[in-house]
Amino acid sequence: MTRVLFVCTGNVHRSALAERLLAARLRPDSPLRPESAGTQAWSRPGMERSTRALLEELGGDGASFEARPLTAELVADAALVLGLAREHREAAVRLAPVALRRCFTLKEFVRLAAGAAAAPGGGRIDGVVAAVAARRGRVAPVEPYEDDIADPWGRPHHELQGCAREIDGQVSRLARLLERAGVDA
Repeated sequence: MTRVLFVCTGNVHRSALAERLLAARLRPDSPLRPESAGTQAWSRPGMERSTRALLEELGGDGASFEARPLTAELVADAALVLGLAREHREAAVRLAPVALRRCFTLKEFVRLAAGAAAAPGGGRIDGVVAAVAARRGRVAPVEPYEDDIADPWGRPHHELQGCAREIDGQVSRLARLLERAGVDA
């Protein structure tokens, strides 16, 4: 299995949603294994109730979820690391600098991959990631906030709903991009 790691702060909303929604959007025989962790998370079983309800409304499965802290090993072992905000991408790189070219924000990766040539990388995740990384600095930059997904922690429920829909849109695009690229490992 090839690991795709999503990172947010507490691993209770954004990265948990991204992990489980990508799993729901990939083909059942996909070799990709979505996972998640948080820069300030601690290990604990279960998913926050309102997040799980939204996840399940969107077709994801919240069963057996466990929040966990981000570690250097998780970053180093992932084929692709996707922060939900720039601060999460930067935290991953600080933990495992060798992973720099495999660390993006979710929105950054989808944006850069969408502009890449069709099926870059010859069906391998490392080839796709390398092709997307090569586009950094070659395309017009966006405002920094445009690559972040806002943290819904402590905010009204409608903001969590908006966050969940935004993440679902991004991971759905990611799943289609990876499928079009023929990612098989």
